[in-house]
Amino acid sequence: MSKSILTSTRRGFLTLASASAAGLLQGGRAQAASENPAAGLDDACILTPQAEEGPYYLDPKLVRADVTEGKAGVPLALRLRVIEGGSCTPITGARVDIWHCDARGIYSAFPGQGDSHNIDMTSKTFLRGTQIADGSGWSTFKTIYPGWYAGRATHIHFKAFLDERTVLTGQTFFPEALNEYIYTNVPDYTKRPQQRLVINANDGVATEQDPEHRAYCAVKEERERYVAMLTLVVDRSAKVSADGPNGFAPPGPPPAGAREGGRPPKAQWIRDRLAAVVPGLKRSPF
Repeated sequence: MSKSILTSTRRGFLTLASASAAGLLQGGRAQAASENPAAGLDDACILTPQAEEGPYYLDPKLVRADVTEGKAGVPLALRLRVIEGGSCTPITGARVDIWHCDARGIYSAFPGQGDSHNIDMTSKTFLRGTQIADGSGWSTFKTIYPGWYAGRATHIHFKAFLDERTVLTGQTFFPEALNEYIYTNVPDYTKRPQQRLVINANDGVATEQDPEHRAYCAVKEERERYVAMLTLVVDRSAKVSADGPNGFAPPGPPPAGAREGGRPPKAQWIRDRLAAVVPGLKRSPF
């Protein structure tokens, strides 16, 4: 993506997006925790909510920081910090996996995707990878800003493992104002045949599994990229998920309701999109 496009994106909207979303306040606490994890950060040490794994998890056994594999999109550094709930101390050596869709809403490794459900990416591994947390609990990935697909708000999936056990499976969400700007102005994300109907405000996972926005990432700008940060607060005593071996759900079809031009069954219709996208307008989007 060209420098001029990224510059326009930053100048046009990041100030608004990063200053207002409640999720950014959580991310700000996460950044502070990296500097002094035990100093008055009670909120930052509350467990990060679990969220459904979804149908698109696959471990390609690729320990790598750069997961882009040449995919076009707005450059993004994703920084995840694993810390212990209660003590608020970093967990060195935790394994962190991420996976997400590309600018057009497509995941690697699975068939039946796209706005017409006819794209097969079975043999691909883009936008998936593993990192091992450093001495401060941080893992960093070089990726692109995720796109969207029917039935879901913008998100990146993550898993945290300790001693081969899955201790956290979740999803992180992005400021909706920034999503809106990128999807309507940056060519890699535009000209989709379907309208984006599901956003943070009416996404079932975001509203039901993370109502307090504890897994919403903080986003800041750097010269040539965005940086998204989130603290993953985990419980060492967490048991292996019952979804499948090692906590992995078996591969399956796209989520129910994620069909061309459709909404998941529980998604409310957004009547005031501006109120849903821009926090603080003090009016209902529904």
